[in-house]
Amino acid sequence: MFTGIVQATGEIVSMETRGDALTMRLRAPGFFKNCKLGDSVANDGVCLSIENRTDDEATFCLMHQTVENTSFKEASVGKLVNLELACRADSLMGGHFVMGHVDTTIRVLSLIPREAGVEVELELPDNLRRYVIRRGSIALNGISLTVAEKNEKSLRVAIIPDTLSRTNLRTWKVGTVVNVEVDMLGKYIENYLEERDRA
Repeated sequence: MFTGIVQATGEIVSMETRGDALTMRLRAPGFFKNCKLGDSVANDGVCLSIENRTDDEATFCLMHQTVENTSFKEASVGKLVNLELACRADSLMGGHFVMGHVDTTIRVLSLIPREAGVEVELELPDNLRRYVIRRGSIALNGISLTVAEKNEKSLRVAIIPDTLSRTNLRTWKVGTVVNVEVDMLGKYIENYLEERDRA
């Protein structure tokens, strides 16, 4: 589990096909120093396990389904990836509960510069609308953000300068594909109500 507070960005230095899977190597100086093989790391919000590592680089295996259902389908060498280590029992919950299980991908529709930061408008698929609430939490590329506005076909988030500087959000443009994970609490409530109605 993660909190959606990005700790570093890493650069993809290689991507190699391995059967129907993909091996990806990331470089993030010093970030993997205290990691062990098998540790979970959120890569743009996707929970992946470390296969090999040095202090500065780590290799991850992405299964076919993961590639097809996340932004890594369009990733290439040189892309910046948001990184977060799995949270511990004593971790500060600065964001919200993020599982690292991406629901789908959405595209950036517009970026509106403000005096402080930027507002980003993104697609809102019909099948996710019921989980998104104004001033609720959402994870975009693993970043815990607050929904500033919800419209019929889009949502809007307001990004502060610190988040821009610490994440790959600074590279987003119109058309950028973004991983989205809605707040899991809404999904649990929906599941409970559906199961209760069946009883």
